[in-house]
Amino acid sequence: MEKNGSGDHNLATVSARVGPLMDSVVKVFCVHTKPNFSLPWQRKRQHRSSSTGFVIAGRRILTNAHSVEYYTQVKLKKRGSDTKYLATVLAIGAECDIALLTVKDDEFWEGVSPAEFGELPALQDAVTVVGYPIGGDTISVTSGVVSRMEILSYVHGWTELLGLQVDAAINSGNSGGPAFNDKGNCVGIAFQSMKHEDAENIGYVIPTPVIIHFIQDYERNGAYTGFPIIGFEWQKMENPDLRMAMGMKSDQKGILVTRVEATAPEAVVLQPSDVILSFDGVGIGNDGTVPFRHGERIGFNYLISKKYTGDHAKIKLLRDSVMHEFDIKLDPYKKLIPACIKDGPPSYYIFAGFVFTAVSVPYLFSEYSDESDVPVELLHKLHHSMADSKDEELLIISQVLVADINIGYENITNVQVTAVNGKPVKNLKSFTSMVESCSEEYLKFDLEFNKVVLRTETAKAATADILATHCIPSAMSDDLKTSSEV
Repeated sequence: MEKNGSGDHNLATVSARVGPLMDSVVKVFCVHTKPNFSLPWQRKRQHRSSSTGFVIAGRRILTNAHSVEYYTQVKLKKRGSDTKYLATVLAIGAECDIALLTVKDDEFWEGVSPAEFGELPALQDAVTVVGYPIGGDTISVTSGVVSRMEILSYVHGWTELLGLQVDAAINSGNSGGPAFNDKGNCVGIAFQSMKHEDAENIGYVIPTPVIIHFIQDYERNGAYTGFPIIGFEWQKMENPDLRMAMGMKSDQKGILVTRVEATAPEAVVLQPSDVILSFDGVGIGNDGTVPFRHGERIGFNYLISKKYTGDHAKIKLLRDSVMHEFDIKLDPYKKLIPACIKDGPPSYYIFAGFVFTAVSVPYLFSEYSDESDVPVELLHKLHHSMADSKDEELLIISQVLVADINIGYENITNVQVTAVNGKPVKNLKSFTSMVESCSEEYLKFDLEFNKVVLRTETAKAATADILATHCIPSAMSDDLKTSSEV
């Protein structure tokens, strides 16, 4: 058996240190019923998972968002107990991969001491990860040190937030478990690991600043509202000719704005070719980093992630060699292809066998096992397309349910719809209204690279038979049935 990533740690000493804290750690059992994005009128077969959580103050439990996503039932079991208690999900933060639970049964809280949070650890500080990983039913303890601290890609939420890299083993089932420092304080939540042939014992932990942000967001608003994120694309300014061309002085540093999202709050003040010099009084380096701690720098996104929805920030920028200072209000904004969907089944509309839906990240990754499999047109839109309005969606034909009416169109799959009878498509709801209320002889769908033309009357009549053939209860999801606007 291999030693864990901390080398020759004395496990007896580690156990003695975290022993009293283990009673705050619980095993999380979840029954998930995921949406079926390919057949959005039904759900997938339910499946079960187990992970880890831990008790915090206020009769609450923290775990990972991905541990309880699409849940239908969540149960918790305390260490050394044979009873599973029903849990209530209070909030799920998809971006930061944290969920907040509680248990109504008073018996659950007997003899449970909540974990207390500690400060952000330094590099090489010892950490102990406690959880219920695969390979057994009892609690597991692995030890290591903090080996890196940086802005990490959070796989579940498609976001970039502060994260800790540790060399303690984090395996499936460890998710949601606490990472304790040598004083017995919780300094993070285990949430993902690196799967690479050249990597061994590399795990990632959500640090306390992100956890506290999630908890305070919930306490302030009674719900999770999210992290503000930047609504513009930028590039580094390490090239001296680029800096000179932008009118920067030799002592000025910053980043160059290349595009601004129209729906983002920054769109009110930012313009392409602006050079952002500082955010809230903190100077931004030409490489896009800001001072962090002694001898460390970190991506300037960190400054934004510390803010809450509705907070204000001051931005100092250079525009046409003239210095400007603006006050912006930070709010989450809607991306053209959202990273997560609202609770409930996906929206869909079926007409003449064509299944129309809006693209989201969960949709793409249910359709394609790997990002490299996603069609290049959709992949480009995923990473670079920007919405022009808050209600704009990327509408596609996901598949065609073959029937006589759609002969010749059978092979259309995941292709964007841009217009109906010459009118641009804004979102699925308005598109449904446009088709349902169409009185013209032909319905013409402009796709990204070709066109679909159907006789309106014949196509509407064929829809009912197609629904019956495929045992589909309705031509549209419930949220579209109130659609009346065009």
